[in-house]
Amino acid sequence: MSVHATAAKAGWLARALNAIEVVGNKLPDPAVLFAMLMAVVWLVSWALSGVSFNEIDPRSGQAIEIKNLLAPVALTDFIAKLVNTFVTFPPLGVVLVAMLGLGVAEYTGFINAGLRSILAVTPKFLLTPVLVAVGVLSHVAVDAGYVLVIPLGAVIFYAAGRHPLAGIAAAFAGVSGGFSATFFVPSSLDPLLAGLTQVAARLSSDPAAANIVINPLNNFFFTTASTFLVVLIGWVLTDKFIEPRLKATAVDGDPADLPKMDALQASERKGLRWATVAMLASLALLVLSVLPETSAWRSPTNGQLTHSSAPLMQSIVAIIFIFFLIPGVVYGYVAGTVSNHRDIVKGMSQAMSGMGYYIVMAFFCAQFIYAFGQSNLGALMAIKGAIWLKEMSFPMGFTLVGIVLLTSSVNLLVGSASAKWALIGAVMVPMLMELGVSPDLTQAAYRVGDSSTNIITPLLPYFPLIVVFCRKYVKSTGIGTLIALMLPYSIAMLVLWTSFLLGFWAFDIPLGIGSTYTYPAAG
Repeated sequence: MSVHATAAKAGWLARALNAIEVVGNKLPDPAVLFAMLMAVVWLVSWALSGVSFNEIDPRSGQAIEIKNLLAPVALTDFIAKLVNTFVTFPPLGVVLVAMLGLGVAEYTGFINAGLRSILAVTPKFLLTPVLVAVGVLSHVAVDAGYVLVIPLGAVIFYAAGRHPLAGIAAAFAGVSGGFSATFFVPSSLDPLLAGLTQVAARLSSDPAAANIVINPLNNFFFTTASTFLVVLIGWVLTDKFIEPRLKATAVDGDPADLPKMDALQASERKGLRWATVAMLASLALLVLSVLPETSAWRSPTNGQLTHSSAPLMQSIVAIIFIFFLIPGVVYGYVAGTVSNHRDIVKGMSQAMSGMGYYIVMAFFCAQFIYAFGQSNLGALMAIKGAIWLKEMSFPMGFTLVGIVLLTSSVNLLVGSASAKWALIGAVMVPMLMELGVSPDLTQAAYRVGDSSTNIITPLLPYFPLIVVFCRKYVKSTGIGTLIALMLPYSIAMLVLWTSFLLGFWAFDIPLGIGSTYTYPAAG
């Protein structure tokens, strides 16, 4: 392809994304949009509540029914649970608690000084791949990457003289777009999905499937190799397309709130040294308390540290809070940026004041997600899609693509990876086993589709938070801005990651430990 043809193609794509951004930003405010979508769900649930469906809900074993959310009992139940739905909204506590510690570290200047010292020795051309890789690695800490890596991506890019939204995009691509990639270290998602896959596989009509065992690391080789693909996609797109497109987008945030890139002063260097010592000492104490086989941090059921029942995994957000609070306080006192405890509380208060808009959006987002889940509309769509895929009886390669596309489509409506797989997997895994597709391969295809569209769905619980992060730098940021920013990553991952999986299958490269491609296993 000629240089002129490439430029013309890039220009066409840029215009298309600009159109998406304009249209998307003309949508109502995200909080109002969630309220409107909830009203639509109510109306659709009322319209379909009297319709009989033959599809079986794997969760109950009964024919699936759409629940009428406008029925008096459903409405009163919704209102009675409204407060609880909001306060138990999973991302809410994660975000607010983590931001308390980060707020102190930012207020005292610890984060800014630390990033300036790192940038002084880091080549600029490596910032993007390192940021994307850190985003992928953050999955070990469950959802910590959303509240830690993504905002720091903006700070790092801005401090390096690059566009902060490009930093957010690169970090978001690693944290959420690469959610199913693993950087040599298993994530908490691996045993969770494998457990659901095993339950689904045992639903098969084949008597031999009753005792099937799925290894938690059945996709480990594939997801580890996928890390390099995700990093490469994030690196190339960010540097060659996303950031050049953002040149016309002015950074108009409050200058007082934006990071500075001045040389470190003597007091800052001293504060940074002691803060680093404090952070390393905290880390050492944590490691020493984790290592013993009788450690209270381990799972009470199997003694593992990475199991979802392990107190360590359940304390990730609290640990982030402490790991930024302690060095933030130490830095403030040593560097002289704070003088007493009231300044520390002020830093926390400022962090919370900046989260006001997110809290409003989270309220309406939580209500919509609850209503959509109660209606069973998402379940109906997923089950119908899986059955259609079986009835088509495509060749293996086309079936894999179909799994990815079905998952990526359902992912636009159902955010939780585990809830989605519990629903889709219970239908898809046993169905595809009848077609000779192993549960391991079905799960791998699901993970590709699930990750690829995470970054473009406003129904992702953390999506409103990313909009808030963007608005710190570009005040006009809306849903359309973020979708247009992330759509190239989503399309590239969907195409290239699916091709990557097909390559694994075509060359019979093991997906993971104890995995197979066919059912029953060949040989």
